[in-house]
Amino acid sequence: MSATTARITAVDTYDIRFPTSRELDGSDAMNPDPDYSAAYVVLRTRADGDEGHGFAFTIGRGNDVQVAAIDALRDHVVGRSVTELCADPGSLYRDLIGDSQLRWLGPEKGVMHMAVGAVVNAVWDLAAKRAGKPLWQLLADADPAWLVSQVDFRYLTDALTPDEALELLRSGRQGGPDRAAELLRRGYPAYTTSPGWLGYSDGKLTRLAEQAVADGFTQIKLKVGADLADDVRRCRAAREAVGPDIRLAIDANQRWDVAEAIEWTNALAEFDPYWIEEPTSPDDVLGHAAIRRGVHPIKVATGEHVQNRIVFKQLLQAGAVDILQLDSARVAGVNENLAILLLAAKFGVPVCPHAGGVGLCELVQHLSMFDYVALSGTVENRVIEFVDHLHQHFLDPVVIDRGHYRAPTAPGFSAAMHQATIDTYTYPDGAFWAADLANPAEAKDHLKDLTAPAAPTDLTAPAAPTDQADLTAPTDQEDRV
Repeated sequence: MSATTARITAVDTYDIRFPTSRELDGSDAMNPDPDYSAAYVVLRTRADGDEGHGFAFTIGRGNDVQVAAIDALRDHVVGRSVTELCADPGSLYRDLIGDSQLRWLGPEKGVMHMAVGAVVNAVWDLAAKRAGKPLWQLLADADPAWLVSQVDFRYLTDALTPDEALELLRSGRQGGPDRAAELLRRGYPAYTTSPGWLGYSDGKLTRLAEQAVADGFTQIKLKVGADLADDVRRCRAAREAVGPDIRLAIDANQRWDVAEAIEWTNALAEFDPYWIEEPTSPDDVLGHAAIRRGVHPIKVATGEHVQNRIVFKQLLQAGAVDILQLDSARVAGVNENLAILLLAAKFGVPVCPHAGGVGLCELVQHLSMFDYVALSGTVENRVIEFVDHLHQHFLDPVVIDRGHYRAPTAPGFSAAMHQATIDTYTYPDGAFWAADLANPAEAKDHLKDLTAPAAPTDLTAPAAPTDQADLTAPTDQEDRV
């Protein structure tokens, strides 16, 4: 079958789960025992093996529902022309959002919306591969009018019109080639959450915070919100470990009511937190605005659980956030994230994306890099979150160099996982989970590869071996919680 006549022949889904809860990786005040997971989708074609990869991130059993939601979209995708789909991903986005019987479950929010995002992101991965470019470059090189055509402006025009978006993109392209060259030379600034998980001991927090500074990070983040006395102690330990010149962000993961958020954040002000993240419900626009007034000059950041572009619009209109934290897999894919980036540019609010999880670092780097090269034109006060685990399971893992994300150069959206990972961690029949159900003690041998940092990877190389040491695991009994 020729490339011009190729069609999508299958939409394959996989329930991939990693037992991260057993080492408390990812633990916070609201989510004490996450098993980082991916509801993973592969769009298959018969065009020289072209495939598109995408996923929705969950923290365990939610995958049961999330995979089913992606499966419900299959009939909209199979049979479509690959050429037409890659020339206009927005056509599929509009069809998926417009399925009235599925839309009723949202509309444009929750599990169904995340399923749309997984499929739409897989299309962009396929389009970038066929163009021979990493996604950030595909977007940065694209005609501004075409990018505007990919954005759904319904419910946005009281804050951002298509004409305004076009002007933002046209002006954003000025100097773009120079910024692309600088991006390839230096990378994009990162901050790390790896020291700050709530389940870690003070010893482990201190050791990892000191290591982060040595590795070139200029900002770290701590989880807070379970116990104020513990938070005071942990913030003091972190500040002593990193010194006065490193930014220290704190993250409550939606734990508080509005008044409690103001009181608790101000109680930690002596440690000079740069921002308080997700202080209350992600749906509470006016609550965030009140918190922002109540904790100034500490900044308010949110977005990883904001369900769609409309809520982002309201947060910006209400002056409720200082830092916008879009997520690559929470909303309906690249198309909706383009709308959110444009809104942030219109209101002049810096975007510091949420990442971590399974593959979120791999995806979101492309969005920030596009924003830098072809929209906002700056990295001032902008950083991408980095969490140092699970990257070795991807064919094109993120690479951190002196506290910066190195710009991807491989074609695609960096979403593809090694087949060995799929075979091992698909639930419940993959090798790890089958062994775990049969003999939990024996399955522990697989745990130590979960968070080993990824090295630069040859895209044709086999999957990372399963005996790599977990460099973030406790090294002695004092570090165990």
